[in-house]
Amino acid sequence: MRGTGRCPPLPSADTSPLSNWELRKICLRSVFSTRGLKNFKPPPNYDHIKLPENRKLKIVPKVPSYPHGVKAPKMMKMLHLMRNPELVHNKLIYQQFGIQCVRGGRLKISHFDMIRNTLSKKFDFDNLFAIWRVDAPWQACTKRPIGFTLGGGKGSIHHYVTPVSAGRMIIELGGHAEYSEVEYVLKRVAEKLPFPARAVSHETLLAEERLEEEKKMKNMNPYTYEYIIKNNMMYCRKWIKLIDFRYFGKHPS
Repeated sequence: MRGTGRCPPLPSADTSPLSNWELRKICLRSVFSTRGLKNFKPPPNYDHIKLPENRKLKIVPKVPSYPHGVKAPKMMKMLHLMRNPELVHNKLIYQQFGIQCVRGGRLKISHFDMIRNTLSKKFDFDNLFAIWRVDAPWQACTKRPIGFTLGGGKGSIHHYVTPVSAGRMIIELGGHAEYSEVEYVLKRVAEKLPFPARAVSHETLLAEERLEEEKKMKNMNPYTYEYIIKNNMMYCRKWIKLIDFRYFGKHPS
């Protein structure tokens, strides 16, 4: 009576009565099948992926190097490097996995070390590799001591940072692994960054592109953000932000 889905007939009054445990055992055997056909998917093929020699993330220098006799220059804030969206380094080169910046920000040397140490502890780089997609810290940030008298010019250089814009790939991970195996660690790293970031794969990026194209095709409202700005409806050009003239509300500051 295994696997039929029906309980066996209960004993009649002529036979000896069964205990509650025996009746429960018979019903469980009849409901839960003990035999079945297992059809597992074949494992993915990674023959087309070639692993490089240096598979771990490189140690990033804390201070940029300048030629002999050249003094390190003091720089301005240059907020436009974090405000505008990334238009070049927003794709995956090896078309596997990575961490993408959602909103602009700055990376310090401590964030570089955190990413490198976390990946080296959690992953086995015999079958994986990782590369940096951002430059080493190069922008100088100045700071004046506490209680210092006002005046005297710009303060001395305190540390260096790397400005990152929205959509920029921070690191890229690849090798003989699936996205479900590395997703948890990449999300943990993205949560520790000083700006909103996310773990992405090549399939998720393609799905987002298809979704955007589908929205444009199925959109029946002619009054889009771009149409309103270009036609100056309700005199919106008097109060609208300058960044919206270029990106039409897709990348707000």
